[in-house]
Amino acid sequence: MVFDPEIFSQLDEDAGNPLLTYLQDQSPEILARVAKSVSPEIKDIISRNVQGLVGVLPAEGFNVQISTDRENMAGMLASAMMTGYFLRQMEQRMELDRRLSQGSGFDRHSDDSEA
Repeated sequence: MVFDPEIFSQLDEDAGNPLLTYLQDQSPEILARVAKSVSPEIKDIISRNVQGLVGVLPAEGFNVQISTDRENMAGMLASAMMTGYFLRQMEQRMELDRRLSQGSGFDRHSDDSEA
């Protein structure tokens, strides 16, 4: 998966969107570093999600071409980004859960009424 930080500079200025403005103000190096920090598991889930949105046909025997308008493409990009942010937060929560349960010997998923 290749990340192109130029995608944010190519978008129209939208003064009403502070996240877009923030992303456009970031250096390509920072954006690339953040993109590289995504785990292979998250990349796989996002890839499957996008493939599900556009449909998947085997490359052999098919010359697949997908066309869409700018608004639909932007919606798909936004969906993939939101999925990525959500998955990264859940991944961090899972890691924190594991560390807490290993450090305290407390199984968070056990029934507390048995104590």
